[in-house]
Amino acid sequence: MKPNKIKQMWAQGKPVTMGWISIANTFTAEIMGRQGFDAVCIDMQHGVTGLSNLMEMLQAVSATDASPVVRVGWNEPAAIMKALDFGASSIIVPLINNAEEARKAVAACRYPPMGERSSGPVRALQIHGPDYFAKANEEILVMAMIETKEGLENLEEICSTPGVDVIYIGPADLSYALGMAPRSDNPDPLHVATCDRIKEVAHRHGKKVCMHCGGAEFASGAIKRGFDMVMLTSDIICLIAGVKRQVDSLKELTKSGS
Repeated sequence: MKPNKIKQMWAQGKPVTMGWISIANTFTAEIMGRQGFDAVCIDMQHGVTGLSNLMEMLQAVSATDASPVVRVGWNEPAAIMKALDFGASSIIVPLINNAEEARKAVAACRYPPMGERSSGPVRALQIHGPDYFAKANEEILVMAMIETKEGLENLEEICSTPGVDVIYIGPADLSYALGMAPRSDNPDPLHVATCDRIKEVAHRHGKKVCMHCGGAEFASGAIKRGFDMVMLTSDIICLIAGVKRQVDSLKELTKSGS
């Protein structure tokens, strides 16, 4: 089976960078995958990709060197198994509130006897190799999002759940949990301290931790603080920022008298 690039980089002691795909377009996905990210995530929770076009999005990512990650919309076994059957190498499961929900996510990602994943890797077997059944359980990463008040209260039990490989911090919903307005790259001392506490507990239990960032400055700071993986930016954020910069520049340059 093709080794999971994310796991390879961690084995070498390197932090991992990830891009985010919100737009359901194969060309956009391929472009994101070619920009130098170690991994790219196809977002099915808040992005516009659905099960009907997930496979073609994964095919586009497979044309690049980026590791294919999928964030499913919910902790729902059928959707998780389908994303894996289509070829995802890692799964992000949102809104994990307790150990029972963490175990449910793990079970959907692992073949028996470690879990309850059904056999039928329709595309995964073709792209990952004939030894997929033998190695899938050890290569596929399960990422549990801690981003709610209940999740914070059950931080220790979630982080100690066998089979959870990565704790993924969702900063916007975490802001809600802390009584703040949602935002990325939150500099509030309470938010920063909470993220650091999640990281410390996760590391104590042998889990890697990913910080979802909005830009390079915050992402760089997260790496310096010891986070193992950073989501740097998304297709839609870059599209909006790039277009707005050009339009605003044109307006400034063509002002009367310029």
